Amino acid sequence: MNPFVYSRARDRASATAEAANNATFIAGGTNLLDLMKLEVMSPEKLVDINRLDLSEITETDEGGLRIGALVTNSDCAADQRVRRDYPVLTRAILAGASGQLRNKATTGGNLCQRTRCYYFYDTAMPCNKREPGSGCQALAGFNRIHAILGASEACIATYPGDMAVAMTALDAQVEIENVDGEIRQVSVQDFHRLPGDNPERDNILEAGDLITAVVLPGPPEGKQIYRKIRDRASYAFALCSVAAVVKLQGEAIDSVALAFGGLAHKPWRDEAVEALLIGKKPSVELFGRAADQLLAEAEGYGSNDFKIPLTRRLLISVLQEATVTGAAA
Repeated sequence: MNPFVYSRARDRASATAEAANNATFIAGGTNLLDLMKLEVMSPEKLVDINRLDLSEITETDEGGLRIGALVTNSDCAADQRVRRDYPVLTRAILAGASGQLRNKATTGGNLCQRTRCYYFYDTAMPCNKREPGSGCQALAGFNRIHAILGASEACIATYPGDMAVAMTALDAQVEIENVDGEIRQVSVQDFHRLPGDNPERDNILEAGDLITAVVLPGPPEGKQIYRKIRDRASYAFALCSVAAVVKLQGEAIDSVALAFGGLAHKPWRDEAVEALLIGKKPSVELFGRAADQLLAEAEGYGSNDFKIPLTRRLLISVLQEATVTGAAA
């Protein structure tokens, strides 16, 4: 373990000022502490933000919910308003980690968790995300959990979370405060980055930025589903997952939102797929065409080739479930 300085932020202004001066935030620490133990990350200073007033879930004037950045995953999933109006979010959260970790993990920290690429965690291996310019060992290595969409020659890692996938389908917004006290909102869909030539940057946060909340719009109409395919029943990251919010009007699909996990460097949403489905009568043929659209540019790297047909089957199955009249939400 490398030495580091530890302090507790007394308010948001002091927290963002410290972060702008090369400090790293810590809340639950469920991902950061592992990375520090393995020397994947070696921050010189940690700023504990647990004393900030960011631990409440409140209703917004627009009929949605504002989930504070320090709300734990367990508390968010168990909130009666979330369970009633956003069941896809509850199901996504409960599909991740273990009960003990969900009791510590926070909303803001969950959004910022880092990839579980084997080579990112192994400091003896080259990794552009850990050490820019060193190369990507996963390209020609064991890449079973890696990306099939949106990857680059610099990185084929995937974003590992479940919560953000559901939030992407729900059109949630991330509320961010900068070092000058200015607050902006960015959609969860745009919060994470594709790797491009700078895979060391996971998201759009700048030095001094502090996530203060995630804001959900009013409850969506339609059926909400979260389905996760993984190697074992619990405590495993998604090989492929999908969050779906689908509304029928008569015999046709009136609206649809689809977000995918385990496929890319960020939760993946393809509006062209959704547009193809809207206004159409549900059928296996239609769902197959939607899968073709989703996977048109998909590329496997050997060990993860199976993800392409797996994703196709998963999407068709979830859309069938979502459009069966009278099926449980």
